[in-house]
Amino acid sequence: MTRASTIDFGRKTQNDVLWSGPLRPANFIRNKFPTYKKSLNGIVIKLADDPEMPSLKEIVAKETADLLDRRQRLSVRELAMKFEKGLNTATLLSNEVKWRQAALLERDILLKNLKNVLESLRSRVAGKHKDEIEESLSMVDVLAVQLSKREDELLQQKAEVAKIATSLKLASEDARIIVEEERSNARIEIDSARAAVQKVEQLVKEQEIEPQVNGKQDEDELKEKAQEARRVKMLHCPSKAMDIESEIEVLREQLAEKSSNCVHLLKELQLHQRYEENDVSSYELEGLESLGSVLHIVARSDGFVDLSRSTIQWFRVQPEGNKKEIISGAIKQAYAPEPHDVGRYLQAEINHCGEISVVKTAGPVDPAAGLVDYVETLLRNPETEYNVIVLQVNGIKQPTDSIHVICIGKLRMRLAKGKTVIAKEFYSSSMQLCGMRGGGDAAPQAMYWQPRRDLSLVLGFETARERNSAIMLARRFAIDCNIILAGPGDKTHW
Repeated sequence: MTRASTIDFGRKTQNDVLWSGPLRPANFIRNKFPTYKKSLNGIVIKLADDPEMPSLKEIVAKETADLLDRRQRLSVRELAMKFEKGLNTATLLSNEVKWRQAALLERDILLKNLKNVLESLRSRVAGKHKDEIEESLSMVDVLAVQLSKREDELLQQKAEVAKIATSLKLASEDARIIVEEERSNARIEIDSARAAVQKVEQLVKEQEIEPQVNGKQDEDELKEKAQEARRVKMLHCPSKAMDIESEIEVLREQLAEKSSNCVHLLKELQLHQRYEENDVSSYELEGLESLGSVLHIVARSDGFVDLSRSTIQWFRVQPEGNKKEIISGAIKQAYAPEPHDVGRYLQAEINHCGEISVVKTAGPVDPAAGLVDYVETLLRNPETEYNVIVLQVNGIKQPTDSIHVICIGKLRMRLAKGKTVIAKEFYSSSMQLCGMRGGGDAAPQAMYWQPRRDLSLVLGFETARERNSAIMLARRFAIDCNIILAGPGDKTHW
C-alpha cells in the first residue's frame, strides 16, 4: 500500500485523477449527467432522473394549437402579433435545441475522457479494483448508447422545430401583408368618406343658397298669378264652380218638386181608389216620403179639426205582408223618417172622439241621394266627429248656446265639450240610438241617444244629412262589435 501510494505516474493522485481535470465542467449540468456514488462495493454509476417536463414537440404543438384555436377571434393586427410571438417562441426553442446539442458534445468529450482514465487505471491496478473498473467501463458504454439515442431524438425535434418556425415565419409574413392591405383599404375608405362628407357639405351649402333664390322666384310667380286672377275676376262672370253649384241647387229643387208631384199623384190615385171602394180617410200626409224630410198629418175636410185632442200612433209597415211595427214614442202630428224606416211604409192611426182613421204613405220611404256612399267613405276612418248641440238631458230641455262634439268610433261613442267628457261608452246592448220621434221642425236634424240606462240625450246636428250619416255609421260600427243599435221598443230585423 505504501508503494502504491508513492508511485508517481507523472500525474496527480487517484482521487485527484477521478475528481479533477476534465471532469470538473460536469458540475454545471449535474442534473443531466450520471452521478458517482461510493458504496461498500466501490464506484456505482447511476443515471440522474430527468425532471418531469413536457417535450419540446409537445410545447410547440400546444402553442400552435392555441394559435389556431384563437385565430378566428383575433383581429388582423392581433393575429400578426400572435404569429410574431410564436416565431419568437420557435426561435427560443431552436436556440434551446442548439444549447442541448452543445451539451451533448461536452458529454461525449467527458465520457471519452472518463473512459480513457478508467482504461489507464485498469492497466495499473489488479484484483478486486480491476473488476470494479471494468464494470464501470461497461456502464460508461451503456451510458454512451443512451446518450446517442437522445441525440437522435433531439435532431428530430430540431427538424420539426425548424419546420414549425418556417411555417410561423410565413404566417407572420402573410399576417403583415394582410395588415398592410387592411390599412390601405381603411385609408381608401376614409378618403372616400371624407370626399362624400365634403360633397354633402357642398350640397347643403348649395341647398341653403337655392331656397333663397327659389323663394324669391316663387314669390314673384305668386304675385303674377294673383294679379292675373284679379284681372280675370274683374273681366269675367262668376267662376265655373259657382255656376256648377247653382246648377246643382236648381236640379235639387226640380227633383224635390217632381218628387212631390209624384207623391201627390199617388195620393190622388189612392184617393180615387178609396172613393170607388167608399173607404175615404178624413186625413192625409203632407211632405216628401224620403229620408231627411218631415211628414205631417192634415185633415181633408174644410172644417177645423183639433188634432191635439186626438191620439196618434205611427207604425212601420213591411212592403210584403203588411206587417205593422209600432214606433215607440212617435205620437205627435209630425214624424221625421230615420234610416231604419228606409224601404218601409209609414202609417199613422188617429183616434178622434172614438173614431179611428188610418193614413199611409203612397210608397216606401226613399233613401237620401248619395248618403250610402258618404257613409262608406266615413267607414274607412277610425272615428268621425260631428258638431252638435244638446237639446235635452233625461227629458229636461237644455240651453242651446254651447257647441259639443260627438265622436263616433269603431268601438265606442263619446260626447264632450272642450276637454270635459259628458258621456263615453262602448257599444253595448243597453245603448239605444234612433232619430228624434217627438215631432217639430227640428226633428230631421235631431237624434236620440241613450249611452246607458241612467242617461238619455237628444242631440241636434247642423243638417239632416249629418244626423242620418251619424246614425248609420254608429249602427255599422256596432254591428262589427255584434251589437245592434235601435230605438226604444224597436224590433231587430237583422
